[in-house]
Amino acid sequence: VQTCALPIWPLDQDQERVFNKRVFNKRVSQGENTMNLAQGKKALLSAVAAAALTVVGAASAMADVKPVMIRIAADLTGPPHPAGISMSLFKELVEKKMPGSEVRLFFAGSLYRIPEAVEAMTDGNLEMTWGQFGKTAAVDPYMNVVVGAQLLTTPGAIDSLDSFETIKFLQDRMNKVHDVHIFGSGHLSMYMGAGSGSRLISPADFKGKKMRSMGPAENALLGALGANPTTMAFGDVPPALQTGVIDGLLTSLGGFNSTKDQAPFFTIAGINGIVGDYYWIGASNSWWNKLDTEQQAILNGIIMNEVLPFQKQINFCNDKRLVDKFETKDPSKPGIYIMNAAEASAIKTAAGDATAKWIKSKTPDAADMWVDKFAMEAAAAVAANPIGSSKLEKTDCAAMAKWFTVYERYVKPKKK
Repeated sequence: VQTCALPIWPLDQDQERVFNKRVFNKRVSQGENTMNLAQGKKALLSAVAAAALTVVGAASAMADVKPVMIRIAADLTGPPHPAGISMSLFKELVEKKMPGSEVRLFFAGSLYRIPEAVEAMTDGNLEMTWGQFGKTAAVDPYMNVVVGAQLLTTPGAIDSLDSFETIKFLQDRMNKVHDVHIFGSGHLSMYMGAGSGSRLISPADFKGKKMRSMGPAENALLGALGANPTTMAFGDVPPALQTGVIDGLLTSLGGFNSTKDQAPFFTIAGINGIVGDYYWIGASNSWWNKLDTEQQAILNGIIMNEVLPFQKQINFCNDKRLVDKFETKDPSKPGIYIMNAAEASAIKTAAGDATAKWIKSKTPDAADMWVDKFAMEAAAAVAANPIGSSKLEKTDCAAMAKWFTVYERYVKPKKK
């Protein structure tokens, strides 16, 4: 097979004569006539011109998009945390597709904690937040209705979360009550668990331990296990572990990866076996409604079609790679230990319905139906999406591996 470089359009007279001669000689030797040559040349040059106009048109359209300035607050840490990687991808895509734009990422509560971020968006003082349902309950208790361990217990069930009536209700509530638009949900680690300087397996192991929780709803579960819970932003956890302010923490596998030096024993009770919580990505309506329709369309497309699907895949792959790397079958040794069925059942029995009761006690009576509805929707989603059936579980994690080193590793700034 012979190949040749396409000429650059437009051709000058000398280039055109050379081009004609080369193509003429080649095609005449193959029995083609000059009429076919002329037609072929015309078609080729038309294709080159069309391609050039397409490129110029796309570049011109991109240049016409007005830039945006976005500050996005989060309580999680930056790369290699999978959600931190996803936020970094969001920044990259916005600044690429909307030239002149600036996206500023604020990790580990460095700008606002989640409750304060919601209030800032309501007041029009912040553009976006990578939030979390449980942590948002401090400003709206209704957000707790989707929080709870051992409800969504398969990857496919978790991946179907945005189709739940409960989620749609919360989106509508955040829009009406807090003037915040929630685009969709994201996944925390499916293997949320308990980390400490010693192994925590039975309820007796938790008794008396000072444990960091991610939100008030987890406090109920920890209390049922006999622990002394305290809600703490993740950015404050490493020094609290080092100084003995806390003995352990509830967190994700990504969180374990960031704190494994201080809390090397990490225990999980299956998918969402100890903690069940989820991210949400939202924007201030005060800011969003000032954007033109083209800006909104581009940002919505980036979030819904690129960043959120990517976040769910890289979160799944992060879980897999960390379990593959750090799993231990011996609970007396450091690493990730997955409880057997009997051990997980003991935790479930001890916890009982403490979380649901706590949520109902802290929300208006009208929220009770949503707590129960979420439990029913979760059970139906688990039945419809058994282990191994979801597209998410078929993610090519080998292809995703490169993303864990694409962005600069986050280092929390030292306090002055």
